[in-house]
Amino acid sequence: MDYLFSPWRYRYLTEARAREGMPGGECVLCAQLAARDDREALVVYRGRLAAVMLNRYPYTAGHVMVLPLTHCATLRECGAETRGEIMELAARAEAALQAEYRPEGMNVGVNLGAAAGAGIAGHLHLHVVPRWMGDSNFISVVGETRVLPETLEDTYDRLARAFAAPGGA
Repeated sequence: MDYLFSPWRYRYLTEARAREGMPGGECVLCAQLAARDDREALVVYRGRLAAVMLNRYPYTAGHVMVLPLTHCATLRECGAETRGEIMELAARAEAALQAEYRPEGMNVGVNLGAAAGAGIAGHLHLHVVPRWMGDSNFISVVGETRVLPETLEDTYDRLARAFAAPGGA
């Protein structure tokens, strides 16, 4: 059996867990939501109960997360109104990504708990990831490298414009 190692991923996961588990430590997503500068924090859009934020470690250009403004780990904990707004914002993110990136498909999903793959298990977040045929190729698998065609700042500008446009994505 062959093994592919991605040590950067382990560091990312353990650093996020350390921040969440430390006495006085803060959830990284709560810290981003509390930041004064949405562009620096990568918060593309804020609703009443939920927000859209760029993933700092995206799988593809345009990879966003939709998350509650309050710290909750499960769908059940968030409450019906928050769950409803999360789904509405996911639909708006889908429209914004379609308008800006013209993907051939999208992955939309939630990983509840570390065992299910949640890198930040303490704060629920729904991923919306635009996909294209062939976007997972040898460079990701063999080279442990993701190739993104634009910077996070450029992605932020594109999606923030799409959410602010008349009709708001």
